[in-house]
Amino acid sequence: MAILLWFRNDLRLHDHEPLRQAVRSGEPVVPVYCFDPRQFGQTGFGFPKTGAFRAQFLRESVADLRANLRHLGSDLILRQGYPEVILPEVARQVKASHCYWHQEVTSEEIAVEQAVTLALKVLDCSSQGFWGTTLYHQADLPFKLVQVPPVFTQFRKQVERYSNINPALVAPQTLPPFPADLTPGEIPPLTTLGLTPIERDHRAVMAFKGGETAALDRLDAYIWQRDRLRHYKETRNGLLGEDYSSKFSPWLALGCLSPRRVYEAVQAYEAKRIKNDSTYWLVFELIWRDYFRFICCQQGDRIFRASGIQGIPIPWKQDWQRFERWRAGQTGYPFVDANMRELAATGFMSNRGRQNVASFLTKNLGIDWRMGAEWFESQLIDYDVCSNWGNWNYTAGVGNDARGFRYFNIPKQAQDYDPEGTYVKWWLPELAQVPAAKVHLPGQLQPVEQKRFQVQLGVDYPQPLVDLKGSAKANQALYDQAINRRRRT
Repeated sequence: MAILLWFRNDLRLHDHEPLRQAVRSGEPVVPVYCFDPRQFGQTGFGFPKTGAFRAQFLRESVADLRANLRHLGSDLILRQGYPEVILPEVARQVKASHCYWHQEVTSEEIAVEQAVTLALKVLDCSSQGFWGTTLYHQADLPFKLVQVPPVFTQFRKQVERYSNINPALVAPQTLPPFPADLTPGEIPPLTTLGLTPIERDHRAVMAFKGGETAALDRLDAYIWQRDRLRHYKETRNGLLGEDYSSKFSPWLALGCLSPRRVYEAVQAYEAKRIKNDSTYWLVFELIWRDYFRFICCQQGDRIFRASGIQGIPIPWKQDWQRFERWRAGQTGYPFVDANMRELAATGFMSNRGRQNVASFLTKNLGIDWRMGAEWFESQLIDYDVCSNWGNWNYTAGVGNDARGFRYFNIPKQAQDYDPEGTYVKWWLPELAQVPAAKVHLPGQLQPVEQKRFQVQLGVDYPQPLVDLKGSAKANQALYDQAINRRRRT
């Protein structure tokens, strides 16, 4: 008899409850990872569900997991196909009695879990899912999931006051021998997954490499070697460079890094070096991540609906011509365009950038926020279903804690966070000669200035797609009408 260990978005050995339980059983442990073709299909709006950046990061993470398992005397079975087909096949080969995995919380992933459970049940192989993606364990919340507060601040205050954070589990030192008669399999290349291999853009904030090893190296480098945690709150809204923020999110999203491991590193730093607003703020961000996951547990598929969690029937437009200009970084607003071009070229964008481009799409263009959410799903190296869709709900004004029709003043944001235009010019070289005082609103350049600064609007750089104030006013009217309709129903 053996225990199947199904890896999913938990590609690590530390803080891994299913792994610990499998090892404790005393039975042979057979780790499996499935490249599910559904994850490499298309989104509802026709984008690659997993783009090349995230797929490459995934491949690196799986390779690192296999190397770490082999170092402990085990291995990782790799298959391309549906888990509900592959796992029963492996279960038959090894005469598995149990299959363990980490639970997910959204509908597509839950459907796969249910299909796997049914398929294994036929073989008298029992299934068990474990909670392991959040800082606070589900069982330790001071309220039931149906009672998760509708406002983040309420959630944060209650968990901080009444809940404890469990210690991160230590990775095992050895593992039971891997069955000799099993063929481990190989990691499929990007082309087999239907994707084109990519080259790293030299302008990227850093070279993200997938895997638990790289995750722990980054944790050590950011907090201890470079001592950046002490200034995290002041620098986290940066735009250029490796260390303006922690950049832990890609590894957290694939489970290469446990949030509890991050928390323990922060605690150790506070004990040995300094405890301040910055050290707290990194934990604060982890609590936000928890909140979105628990909201997904509570709200189900409402988080994916156009009307969002709040059920506001806003008449969103699906204007593909304008959407394509947003997606390509051709809106005529440099701060938006620079961020969108960074995303397209690297699979990453700062938190400040994400808020601004999402606000522009929803509050200025009035375009269906789900199109933006799916584009982020396709492109972001750190895509996390709960954080991505939760944040888009929030920005669109249809999610938890949304405060009416709030939108970003993009020129002011650009001036506040990129006062010299350094970031904009990094990604929009056609504006390199425009001085900082003009670079964030090039649409206001006069012909003589265009000639002086070697940029021709409409040729080298597009004219503004919309008037910011006028478009926000028009979309606010639609929002207010939708709110009134909801109140009447």
